[in-house]
Amino acid sequence: MIKNYINGEWVSSSGKDSVDIVNPATGEVLEKCPLSTKNDVDNAVEAAKNSFKAWRETPPTVRVQHMFKLKTLMDEHAEELARLVTVENGKTLVEARGSVGRAIQMVETACGIPTLMMGKVLEDIASGIDCHAVRRPMGVFAAITPFNFPAMVPFWFWPYAVAAGNTFVLKPSERVPLTQMKVFELIEKAGFPKGVMNMVHGAKETVDSLCTHPDIVGVSFVGSTPVAKHVYTLGTSHGKRVQALGGAKNFMVVLPDAVMDQAVKTALDSIIGCAGERCLAGSVILSVTEATYKEVSEKIVRYAKDTSVGNGLDKNTQMGPLISQGAKDRVSKLIQSAVDEGAKILVDGRIGLEGMKGYFLKPTVLSGITKNMKIAKEEVFGPVVCLTKVENLDEAIEWINTNDYANTTTLFTSSGAAARKFSYEVTPSMIGINIGVPAPMAFFSFGGAKDSFFGDVKVHGTACMEFFTDTKVTVERWVKNSSIW
Repeated sequence: MIKNYINGEWVSSSGKDSVDIVNPATGEVLEKCPLSTKNDVDNAVEAAKNSFKAWRETPPTVRVQHMFKLKTLMDEHAEELARLVTVENGKTLVEARGSVGRAIQMVETACGIPTLMMGKVLEDIASGIDCHAVRRPMGVFAAITPFNFPAMVPFWFWPYAVAAGNTFVLKPSERVPLTQMKVFELIEKAGFPKGVMNMVHGAKETVDSLCTHPDIVGVSFVGSTPVAKHVYTLGTSHGKRVQALGGAKNFMVVLPDAVMDQAVKTALDSIIGCAGERCLAGSVILSVTEATYKEVSEKIVRYAKDTSVGNGLDKNTQMGPLISQGAKDRVSKLIQSAVDEGAKILVDGRIGLEGMKGYFLKPTVLSGITKNMKIAKEEVFGPVVCLTKVENLDEAIEWINTNDYANTTTLFTSSGAAARKFSYEVTPSMIGINIGVPAPMAFFSFGGAKDSFFGDVKVHGTACMEFFTDTKVTVERWVKNSSIW
């Protein structure tokens, strides 16, 4: 049975229930994850609270030494971590390695906390009066992270929070806890003091306990929009800072002047990479003009049929399984709803799966998508390409801006003027120009808008310092001819 990590110790959960951790490529049960209780959360928060004062008083140059050690350890164990990601999540090894690399990049960026936390000083804001502002850690923070990136997403939060002098409680997805179990072994090996980092496994009771605990000052979340809304509403109603990243519906636009082979391959990878289970995945390809639509459709069909689907540990596999049978069923129903509403199936990924034990769908290609179809409005979170034609760039932008989500969007073009217009007018917060997955690096902020993000401060980069610290401002009058002049 998987254990919690509280106050530097591996401890059993007090919960009586558990869920199976299943390899989605084989259906094999790997372990059981406990569903922890409010009591487990209380113990973790108490440990974090008790360790805060000493950790907060530790100089940031000393705090980051643990980060440097962790970075080295993660480099050494990167392949082991990637294989764990593949086994419990289903990604290909190439995708898993990339996600571990991004996690390491977050740690590297957090090592710059002495600079990221620097304040401001101004002399003589009035006669004989100076003012200075400093950033100070606040206490215990928590993060609730999803199944789709077991290695990467937790690192969007805790390295910055902890390097800044806060303490932390992490709740990874109960579907994929194995990667973080290994990460916490490395955290322990890196010498973080007891109570600074804690981990509690569980489901809704654990989530709600974190969102309502009086000693937690802030909560970070990544997951579906309904749960993001729940976490944001519950957490803020209990006086907490909350940043909650929800779902997405990401449109990609292809102009006639795009480098077509590159554009189509990039668009397809955006949609089917990680089996479509990522919030930056493309979903609907809007081709401008009939000729572009025809060319994109023909190439997409050819490339989709050539995609190798299987176990991510196989080096020849280009796309792995979905996370569960429930996820597969939901995506299959969305495909059928599109057909029922008039879409045409060019490639049906629901067939040809005989003999495959895991939760597999092959890439599916649908044409004739209209704006009011369910599949054109809802997040798919699966390897489904939706094709449609628009008359011009303005119509494409209108499609994008009227959707309830606003996470990311991409334009494929050779025109600087079109790229400028697109970037200026679309509502999503993360924009790609000839890039299908415009994921910001660790030193830039990450997060969407509208129903894709709930909160005020985006994650990682310099922006997150606003979330994980409080700015203290001191105004000082210097008295002449005194000991303080």
